[in-house]
Amino acid sequence: MQVRTRHTPAFGVARVILGPGEAVQARGESMFASSFGLTEVAGGRKSPSVFTAPKEGGWLDLAPAGAGDVYPLEFDGRTGWCVARQAVLARPASVRADSWPGLQAMFGAEHGFLEHYSGTGPLVLACAGPVDQFQLAAGELISVRPGHLLAYPDSVQCRLRALDPSGQQSIRTGEGLMIDFAGPGTLLVQARKSR
Repeated sequence: MQVRTRHTPAFGVARVILGPGEAVQARGESMFASSFGLTEVAGGRKSPSVFTAPKEGGWLDLAPAGAGDVYPLEFDGRTGWCVARQAVLARPASVRADSWPGLQAMFGAEHGFLEHYSGTGPLVLACAGPVDQFQLAAGELISVRPGHLLAYPDSVQCRLRALDPSGQQSIRTGEGLMIDFAGPGTLLVQARKSR
């Protein structure tokens, strides 16, 4: 699977190029064009569809529901990534959602505003705005509001804290919270707050 982007950063489109018989999971409503012969097996109301290329291969064009960028995040099989919930536009079977002890320590038994992915290949992310990459040096600290966080590798140290301990907070949405990160590592943030 290969990913090519266009119309970025305001109205990003991802062209996913599939080899013969190769498949990709994506939100069904995000696909607006494809090569002839591509098949779709629709998921349930909240499940992604599976698009499969015919024997000669094919492509499909995907776009997020709203304005913003698309960002292909390449997985190398060595490092997993924590990704903003609802940010995944498309993924091959070789990139899987999994449970990770770091998120369980952060959120407890609740489903928080992040998901963990690992494997190999490109994970296509839908972003609310242009993507900024912060390269943190060893010991460098940065704080990010959860609504702007897109992804970070699980090797980066982080801490979740309340902006105002007496104010309203939500682990599910990130409201009233801040995440502190310590380098070394890479942070991906979106310039506009996720919807």
